[in-house]
Formats: sequence, structure tokens, C-alpha cells
Amino acid sequence: MHTLILREGGVPFVAPSVKEEAVDGTGTALRFIEQMEAGAYDMVICMTGVGLTVLRDTCATIMPIDRLTAALQRATIVSRGPKPVGPLRALGVQVDLIIPEPNTWREIVSAVAERQERRIAVQEYGRLNTPLHTALQELGATVEPVALYRWELPDDLQPLRQAVARIAGCGCDVVLFTSSVQLENLLTIARTMGLEPDVRKALRDQLVVGSIGPVMNDALTAEGIPPDVIPRHPKMWALVKAAAEEAAGVIAAKVA
Repeated sequence: MHTLILREGGVPFVAPSVKEEAVDGTGTALRFIEQMEAGAYDMVICMTGVGLTVLRDTCATIMPIDRLTAALQRATIVSRGPKPVGPLRALGVQVDLIIPEPNTWREIVSAVAERQERRIAVQEYGRLNTPLHTALQELGATVEPVALYRWELPDDLQPLRQAVARIAGCGCDVVLFTSSVQLENLLTIARTMGLEPDVRKALRDQLVVGSIGPVMNDALTAEGIPPDVIPRHPKMWALVKAAAEEAAGVIAAKVA
């Protein structure tokens, strides 16, 4: 993100707001592999490259990595967009279905509805995707979540506190969000600093808010902060480019 903003002529301040923390030692990974080996799943939906990397690295400490590859090859493999594809192919696993943009749970459900597999494991991202599970169950599927990591606040909160202060004081022009948990954590830290009302007002009425994808858009809107810049493609480069092109007009409209 830092490089992309520089490339568009901006002055970046990047504040890490999320830490990805592996969970449960080797237990979850081992149970998942044993279930796949037993033929418990017709389909595995891979939500993130991060989760697959955690799975691979965990398995490497307790078994030959070929065992993981063989287990995954027993099921239909669905990739939520392009990010899980790299780790899967590095393992030698065939990807049967890549979910198209904007890569949300809705596109996953639409794709699964056209297929016969109904015993489904979901390699989750940092939290359970309850709407996805519910929609798959309404198709008649049994759904098993596989949570390999969780989202936490970063160990060093100082950059995030600085971001809160900048936003509250309108010390920046544009704020870009790529994940709903970023917004949640920003507001959490703002609350602890006594600056949540100022942050909300600045985001709503004074600054340019950029957002990637329907889930992020919905999260902002639910908090009363409708996004100002939504790129055509849910990619970071597209978000930065759209913000560079549209920011001046948005600011002019907000201060008018």
C-alpha cells in the first residue's frame, strides 16, 4: 500500500491495525487432515492464502507435506478469488473452481449451488463467516469450519493510535480500508482514547473514505460512514488509483 500511494503522488501513513495469530497449535490442522483422509468432505472452500500458509507450516512440523497434498486432492477445491491459488499450486493441489470478483460469500454460494458437493469444509479467515455457513446450509450442505488463525489487535498499537489522532484532527485527507476488521479495530482504539465521536465525524463529514469490496462497503455503511471511493475492481492498486483520481472532488463536496 505504501508504495502504491507514493506512485500516485500521495504521502502515505500506513498503520497496521490487524495481527494474524495462529490458533490451537497442531490440533486443528491434524484433525482437518484426518477428516479429509477419511473422506469426510466432498469440497474444501479455501478463503485465504494466509490460512493455507498457516496450514502448510503447521503440517510441516508434524508430517511429510505430501500427506497434506494428498488429503486436499481427495476433495473438490474452491478458491475464494486468486489469493489461495498460489499456496495451493505450490502444494501441487489442483484448484477446481476460482470464485470471481468481488470474491464475497455470495459468489461462493452461487457457485456451490450449481454443483453436487454438499459435505463442505470451509478454511476460514480470521473469524467465522456465519452468513456463508447459513447460506450453504440452506442449500442442504453440512458445513465444517476450519479456523487456523484469528484476527487480533497488533502488538504495537502506537501506529494505530497515531492514525486515530490524525483522523480525529483531520491531519490527513484520505483514509483507505480493505477489511472490515480494520474499521472495527480503529473504532475500538478510538474509543479507548476518547476520540471515537471525532473519528466518526471526520470520516463521515470531512475526509475521503475509500473502500474495497461489498463486505467493506457494508461495514462502513452500517457504522454510518458510507464510503466515498469504491474502485471498479476490489484490488488495492485500484483503490489507491481511484482515491487519487476522486479525492479532490469528494473533499470539495464535503466542505461545500
